[in-house]
Amino acid sequence: MSTAVSTVISTDRSMLQGAPWLLAHKSMLTVNQPMKVAVYGHDYVLWKDANNRVQALPNICPHMGAMLSEGWCVEQLDGASAIACPFHALEFDHDGCTVLPGTQKETLSQLKPLELVIQGDFIWSYGGAEPQMAIPDVLTQIANEYEFVGSTGEISVATPLLPMLLNMHDYNHQNGTHREMFRIEEVRFERFVDTGHHSDAYLKMPKASPTRQEVLKNPSVLLLPKVIEAHLENFFPSIVLFRGESAAGPIVQCHLFIPESAEHTRTYVLLFAKPKSPVFKLMKRSLLKLVATVVEQDADILNKLYADPPQKIKLNNEAGMDWVRRNFESWPQVAEPNLSR
Repeated sequence: MSTAVSTVISTDRSMLQGAPWLLAHKSMLTVNQPMKVAVYGHDYVLWKDANNRVQALPNICPHMGAMLSEGWCVEQLDGASAIACPFHALEFDHDGCTVLPGTQKETLSQLKPLELVIQGDFIWSYGGAEPQMAIPDVLTQIANEYEFVGSTGEISVATPLLPMLLNMHDYNHQNGTHREMFRIEEVRFERFVDTGHHSDAYLKMPKASPTRQEVLKNPSVLLLPKVIEAHLENFFPSIVLFRGESAAGPIVQCHLFIPESAEHTRTYVLLFAKPKSPVFKLMKRSLLKLVATVVEQDADILNKLYADPPQKIKLNNEAGMDWVRRNFESWPQVAEPNLSR
């Protein structure tokens, strides 16, 4: 899918170089267990040590090219850890230095670390590109106000970033793509507020009552109200927030996107809530499963679309999609907001 070479950053504009990408939430990392991530066509190994510090190096061993993410972590006395190559067990510290067998001398850095920006439990990176916009502080605000429920729905989809974002800002697909899950009867688009790289969309979606079989399959559908009132807050290009109410309290679904390569986009969801009922804790796993299914359905439909089709029909309420296209075309400049309605 992607290469591990990290010295050259692609200038392919389709991946919006210079935007900040949320590589992971710290809860997604197990202490001293490597995790592979990709951005801009390059693979990296990410790991968290016993001190809760996160490091990232190119995923290719400079000796014979083994994937470091397939290796293991070696803990040091101070709680820090190095990443060990699965081929010859060479150990690389957070600076990319190693000690060759038979010597006691540390080498110069053989791997250039990926620069990370850690904000609480959020692990951000510009992927080695020159920053073109600031990291939004909205996730930190949410973490301070809401209880973290968990991460879910992580998947790499064989689609460029633009189609992924268009799908997420398509307010007409709820009663198509997600028909069987939510039984949406109508999408009532109420308002769209365009403020540049930030926008808000407000929807009301009446739904049919779930069948007994649907409730047995996933009891969390009982948490959904008869009319889903959604506030979608968008931070171009990497965050879509779904703010809504459930029977057990307010929830915020944070949908994240990372361009792994020009043809693959990774997505996952961080879920936050303000539980007002003990029922929420009982339904927590089911709710995460429900959100994961939504992501799976979106990924499935993206795999069933032809590339670059001529759009001969335009539906109402495509303001969100128009907002995405406009920001792609003007990146990294902010075009004059003109899509509020």
